[in-house]
Amino acid sequence: MSYYRDTFIEIDLDAVFQNVVNLKRHFYDGLEVIAVVKADSYGHGAVMVARTLREAGVRLFAVATIDEAIELRENGIHEPILVFGSVDVRDLPVVAEYDLTITAYSFHWLKNALSHPQGKPVSLQIKIDTGMNRLGIAEKTQFIDAVRLIRESPHFHLSGVYSHLATAEEEDETYYRMQLDRFETMIRGIDTNGLLIHLANSAGSLKETPAGVNAVRLGLFLNGIAPTAAIKDGLPFELKPSLSLYTKIVQVKTVPPHSKVSYNGTYETTAETTIGTMPIGYADGYDRRLKNGRVWLNGGYAPVVGRVCMDYAMVVFDESVEPGTRVELIGPHIPLEAYCGWIGTNNYHATCAFTDRLPRVYKRHGEIVAVVNRRPQIRL
Repeated sequence: MSYYRDTFIEIDLDAVFQNVVNLKRHFYDGLEVIAVVKADSYGHGAVMVARTLREAGVRLFAVATIDEAIELRENGIHEPILVFGSVDVRDLPVVAEYDLTITAYSFHWLKNALSHPQGKPVSLQIKIDTGMNRLGIAEKTQFIDAVRLIRESPHFHLSGVYSHLATAEEEDETYYRMQLDRFETMIRGIDTNGLLIHLANSAGSLKETPAGVNAVRLGLFLNGIAPTAAIKDGLPFELKPSLSLYTKIVQVKTVPPHSKVSYNGTYETTAETTIGTMPIGYADGYDRRLKNGRVWLNGGYAPVVGRVCMDYAMVVFDESVEPGTRVELIGPHIPLEAYCGWIGTNNYHATCAFTDRLPRVYKRHGEIVAVVNRRPQIRL
């Protein structure tokens, strides 16, 4: 058996495949798609998602850290991988060994990196700060100098320029337009021939393509998640969520009126009540802040009551339910967006929060093709 608790995430790889095919067909003609599979593809599993995207014609990937990139490399992803995050120049030998593209995010970092030449040339992309005020070069003179220095170095080569949008999903496009203007101003006058030029995330990828841009970065969309309901409803096809979360009831008990359930007694019964216990909790990423949540079982909805514990959560039944009954916590009847509303967060935070205590069960063409359970593999 690949896991020992009836609680798991199921990933529909057919949905992943169809999402990217539909997006490319409707929106990205002539543009390269960079698949952002950082944070384990937002909790969905970077390796399996990347393999599926490769089948769908994706040839470029991006992650946040060297560790994430190495995981892809060690699992057969040989296509170009861009690392968004900051990289210590002492780790440049690892970057060269795994043939990664890394980000020149400041002029100070670049000068430091240029003084640490490697035997194998390292691919760099320059990040421009157009208004996120996180990472990136904000001054055009420094940007122009950065381009020149990289192109003059025999130890590095320039493969792209990019920035990041802060408000792409918002209806008010004032800040978005300002960032576009800054980006176009920054790259104006440099030779972009042969470079990947990208700015848009999933939400921004549906807007007009700025001058000079030849690629888009997709993260949420790949797994059937939209940044907002308006964006989802505006698509000319159905975006298919790939993630579902399931467990089973392990105990059923009937408690009398005025019984408190779970920590701190935040829920108290008003009549004789049937309580079911599910083996999932906030250590799995099923959020402790959940309020007014519900699950789907036996063809109907049941409310989650009391505080979500570290390892368990409780539900109330209107009818008799046996131990072993399957429970859907996220899926066809419980949309991810509903769950996010109950815990007060956004959808990409929610899926990233699901921990590796939850095995990932992958399906393709209706059949299980892989089960990833990282916990038994840990050896200290």
